[in-house]
Amino acid sequence: MNEVMLTVVFLAALFFLLGSSVWVGFSLLGCAVVGMELFTNRPVGDSMAMTIWGVNSSWTLTSLPLFVWMGEILFRSKLSDTLFKGLTPLMSRLPGGLLHVNVAGSAIFAAISGSSAATAVTVGKMSIPELRRRHYPEGMIVGTLAGAGTLGLLIPPSITMIIYGVTVNESIAKLFMAGILPGIMLAALFMSYVAISAWIRGDQSNREELVFTLKDKLLGLYHLFPVFALILMVIGSIYTGVATATESAVLGVVGALIMATLQGGFGWEGFRQSLMGAVRTSCMIAFILMGSSFLSLAMGFTGLPRNLAELIAGMHLSPLMLIVILTVFYIILGCFLDGISSIVLTMAVIEPLVRQAGFDMIWFGIYLMLVVEMAQITPPVGFNLFVLQGMTGHDMGFIARAAFPMFLLMVLAVVLLVWFPGIATFLPKAM
Repeated sequence: MNEVMLTVVFLAALFFLLGSSVWVGFSLLGCAVVGMELFTNRPVGDSMAMTIWGVNSSWTLTSLPLFVWMGEILFRSKLSDTLFKGLTPLMSRLPGGLLHVNVAGSAIFAAISGSSAATAVTVGKMSIPELRRRHYPEGMIVGTLAGAGTLGLLIPPSITMIIYGVTVNESIAKLFMAGILPGIMLAALFMSYVAISAWIRGDQSNREELVFTLKDKLLGLYHLFPVFALILMVIGSIYTGVATATESAVLGVVGALIMATLQGGFGWEGFRQSLMGAVRTSCMIAFILMGSSFLSLAMGFTGLPRNLAELIAGMHLSPLMLIVILTVFYIILGCFLDGISSIVLTMAVIEPLVRQAGFDMIWFGIYLMLVVEMAQITPPVGFNLFVLQGMTGHDMGFIARAAFPMFLLMVLAVVLLVWFPGIATFLPKAM
């Protein structure tokens, strides 16, 4: 009974700190200290120092600040202008017109940036004024940006994927490869929805203004060539085995610097801002990882992960039912925590369950990216919703309603991934 009470105090401390607007990293560290004091006689300071040093000295984690920096460089370049110029001639005649630029532009930027928020901002700052000027439905403008912006988590290089790989000790390169086909599938679902919605509405959306010749389309491809070259350099080097994920991150930073410089408008001030932006983001993620690793150690002493794993194992759930329960769990958790926090906070408990159920951890990583993507567009703490609220001036209710169809498409993507696991496992096996 005494151990049960101590566990209740430990969990109460965790939920209190997370709900009190204290930084997530501080909350996790504080709760871990409480757990260590309650459940073990080991010196807290020594345990904290060894655990924090162990997680932050991981060679695998080296790629994270580099990919963050690559995204920061491109965010401050003229990439949004380049994407819009390149995609407009190619997408204008599709049903739904330039709304497809939101999805295709987000998918392309996601392939050179690991951040969903940066993806939404980069594409949105150019597309929103243009789409409004052409009188596209406001709900579709906001909804497609909210949904497609989340592709930054799924399509490599993904910062959240790196965090997952480090947490469960899986290959970052294989995770990156596994995310490509599901990312393309999700983008195709979004574009199909745009096309079907436009067909049902009979909405031409001023497409008569947009008549492009073959020369215009070739010029559009010319604008997109540097972007595709950068994607090929980063992802192709991993797939062919020429470079590890960390080495490809270095190639990506060098390529991003060259591309941003050649496009113009990226001087020393842009370089300084990109570097400081990458430092701030990387430090924030490292702080959360520190807290989560120490909390995992403390949770191990509580016996909570083991007991929960035994409890669920005793329920004799089928793998499919376990996935259904985990999907609902992460959707609810995503209403209150961001994606990275959701992963690092739960993996100490969830990983043993998943391994015991016999799931491929690479496949499960992609499944997890999909359900965490949903958290980016679920109120009240959907980060992409906040980004779009600042960009469009709409209230949170309007943005959440506009994003809801995209949420349902993500649920469909999870169903397809469960039904056809090869979507995620084919490329890693072919490496």
